[in-house]
Amino acid sequence: MSALESSLSAWQPRLLSVLRIISGLLFMQHGLMKLFSFPGPFMRPVVTGELIWFAAVIELVGGALLVIGLFTRPVAFIASGLMAAAYFMGHAGKGFYPILNGGNLAILYCFVFLYISAAGAGPWSVDASRGRS
Repeated sequence: MSALESSLSAWQPRLLSVLRIISGLLFMQHGLMKLFSFPGPFMRPVVTGELIWFAAVIELVGGALLVIGLFTRPVAFIASGLMAAAYFMGHAGKGFYPILNGGNLAILYCFVFLYISAAGAGPWSVDASRGRS
């Protein structure tokens, strides 16, 4: 292993935490927009109890839990499943290619969250401070 590889390997756990935090913050924005029209309005009003309302709650609460790194593995797994469902329910029917059907972000979130559910929270997390990786 070269010195560069060794140096980069030392950063791997911390960068996992950064990936989790940034992904959680970005995911939260979707829920905030749907539920509170922040930082801008959603394309239509979301009614409590609708399927999209439940998705927004998962995005907001799940995103917040991912940011702090609490219950990371199960939350990331649920978020991954939500994004898989979002892709197949909202995008796949519009065409085969994700670049054309608008599903790129859903696919990317799905696999980032699936990775986080397998890899854990990283060292900068409530889970790590509680001794639960």
